[in-house]
Amino acid sequence: MRSDAIGRHRPPHPNTGAPYYGAFLGIDFPAFFPLVVAWAEAQAAEAAAKGSPLDEEGLALARKVGVEHPERIRVRILDELPIPDHPLLVKINETLRLISPQMGGLSLGHNVIIRNGCASPFLMAHEFRHVHQYEEAGSIAAFLSTYLHQILTVGYRNAPYEMDANERAHHACHAR
Repeated sequence: MRSDAIGRHRPPHPNTGAPYYGAFLGIDFPAFFPLVVAWAEAQAAEAAAKGSPLDEEGLALARKVGVEHPERIRVRILDELPIPDHPLLVKINETLRLISPQMGGLSLGHNVIIRNGCASPFLMAHEFRHVHQYEEAGSIAAFLSTYLHQILTVGYRNAPYEMDANERAHHACHAR
């Protein structure tokens, strides 16, 4: 069940009072967050080492969605997106479906992991916009703190980072 399909009743976040999916699901954010960051940083390092730099078209698309340093982006194509294997992260991922076999891509810092056969201008622009968001946040940990809070508070579809990435990707791919 996706976090945005849980229903209308969501308990308030303990610090902000805003509706919070994590409380409804019994997710202890402070317990799992360091594990998420460690996993994401390890995946980013592997993608940086094994990924390819952007060609001129990719650089232009990344600039179009606001990436300040598109030359730092590395793209890695894999048959399947990596999924965390730590038991707590497996449970959370199964609950929230943050990474699923149907997903086409994943951005971690300046590293974009794309599932083989899924690359499209829209998906690349969407993932590059997440790279821009990482740049603004300053680190993988800072981005993930905001991103996961958004997912746990308003759900995937309504998360401001996702809405922004979809809007900017649409504009980049359909603007004349």
